[in-house]
Amino acid sequence: MDIITLVNLSSRAWSLDILAALAAGTRGRQAALLTATGAGRTAFAASLAHLVELGMIERNPGHGHPLRPEFLLTAKGKAAAEIASNILGVVSESPEVALIRRNWTIPILAVTGRPRYFGEIRRKLYGVSDRSLAKSLRQLESRAWVQRHVDVSMRPPRATYEAIHLGAELHKAINLADPVSWSSRV
Repeated sequence: MDIITLVNLSSRAWSLDILAALAAGTRGRQAALLTATGAGRTAFAASLAHLVELGMIERNPGHGHPLRPEFLLTAKGKAAAEIASNILGVVSESPEVALIRRNWTIPILAVTGRPRYFGEIRRKLYGVSDRSLAKSLRQLESRAWVQRHVDVSMRPPRATYEAIHLGAELHKAINLADPVSWSSRV
């Protein structure tokens, strides 16, 4: 999976939860998935439609039988579901899960496996604004998922950002399914 797909996948709050639930064997019916994720109906419906649009899941082509799943993982979705399961396996407490559901958290952690300058991160995350990136980095830094280090020996001083603690564990979880690191590939 490339970084653009990861950015698109994480742009909806419940996408990772839906994929992880399907990978864990939850029946592909809306009611079962809604119960498994604990999402609100509106956000769940938006995330489900987004996953269909991305080609991660598809509607079951058969006729609607009450026991037949409505949605199935595609081949592309199975790879993404493995990553989603890895991510949600690392984060179990609700404040951390809430941060995972924010737009740029997962893509930022994917690229900060080694120290990166702000501009490097912005270039790798297509479509992120300076304001969104700065806000996300501050949130991750306040939770000690990302460390900001300012090199005062440079003129002007420059800050680097690197995933630490739970952020580093999440970086590894994102990269478990993919042997080539996001940090070196993008």
